[in-house]
Amino acid sequence: MTIKSSGRREGHVAATAAGVLLALSLAGCAAGPTTPDAGTAPSAPVSASTAPTNAAVPTPPPAAPSPAAPAAAPPAEQLPPVMAASAPATLSIPSIGVRTDLIHLGLEANGSLKVPQDDGNGAPASWYDGSPTPGERGPAVVLGHVNSPSGRGGVFADLRKLTPGAEINVSRTDGSTAVFTVDRGALYPKDGFPTLEVYGNTKSAELRLITCDGYDPATGEFDDNYVIYATLKA
Repeated sequence: MTIKSSGRREGHVAATAAGVLLALSLAGCAAGPTTPDAGTAPSAPVSASTAPTNAAVPTPPPAAPSPAAPAAAPPAEQLPPVMAASAPATLSIPSIGVRTDLIHLGLEANGSLKVPQDDGNGAPASWYDGSPTPGERGPAVVLGHVNSPSGRGGVFADLRKLTPGAEINVSRTDGSTAVFTVDRGALYPKDGFPTLEVYGNTKSAELRLITCDGYDPATGEFDDNYVIYATLKA
């Protein structure tokens, strides 16, 4: 099973880009010299001996109107609550009878995600350790095989049976459980995998379950990936 990745923890991609833009905008708006503007130099004072004695008292200029009160700042965006970081231990999906330990894997040398090695007895699912932990803000990514060398189904053989509203439970090493609700499933060709949609930043804590799909008997390969999108239950 080959699954593409950008090669870094995608939960921080948008934040990093925003930081770069902010740095550029600050550089473009740098403050000028701190020396205050002295204004136009005053003309030479009129001496008392030459000043006209019948000069009228000058009328003071009208008072400048009070500046308008600044507009109130818009309220800060309220982000959905999330859980503190804690590595995942197990994953269960009651509606399709799945329960699996979660191993932790990173990236291959070519930038694709490592997948669990199946010795014929069925491999557990794996959490991509470059993604947020399940329950943290952002998309936690979990991979699993759709089949097995023994010919039986893999741990994620029945992902297509999941429907919106189904629950996914991830137990974590701090003793807590992150409960997610399925939003949708989507099928993507491997040569058109939407990296940003799957791995990009999210405002809430989300989960991605990814497996292979689209088996081609002529080549013995899977041409597609199937992805389940789920959101942390409030």
